[in-house]
Amino acid sequence: MGLSEDLEKIATQEHELHLQRFDAQFAWELGTRIRTMATERGLSLVIDVRRFGQPLFYAALEGTTADNAEWVRRKSNVVARFHRSSYAVGMTLKVKATTLLERYGLPVVDYAADGGSFPLIVENAGIVGSVTVSGLPQRDDHNLVVEALCALLGRDFAALRLGPESA
Repeated sequence: MGLSEDLEKIATQEHELHLQRFDAQFAWELGTRIRTMATERGLSLVIDVRRFGQPLFYAALEGTTADNAEWVRRKSNVVARFHRSSYAVGMTLKVKATTLLERYGLPVVDYAADGGSFPLIVENAGIVGSVTVSGLPQRDDHNLVVEALCALLGRDFAALRLGPESA
């Protein structure tokens, strides 16, 4: 898949993966779903589900470091700022041959336009938070979050997932 196809697919994901509600219970269900997927697959991840300004679920699995927690913070800041997945923001910047610092003056110490953070969009309310993981290559981080959302929302992950990255 090329960048434009990936961006179209992520736009579809963001359009279709809307929640009916978002509360502490749903955050727990989403976070534990990702944690279960990660432990079953032997993955080392940090998982964060938050309402903007309020963490609702956090887990750091064996093999992660403080760097993973920082990546989660920086990626979720991108979603809070742009209301798009961190991977879509990063790809858009790549297409435009620029960076968050050059284009928006956003320091890399606080923002990371890398895959793994996805907006939590509630029907008739809008974007209220994010779900973020760190520990895998960025495309895999993104796909894992989408897979978990698909599972909880009864959506077909095979139809929504990003395919292999083209060379």
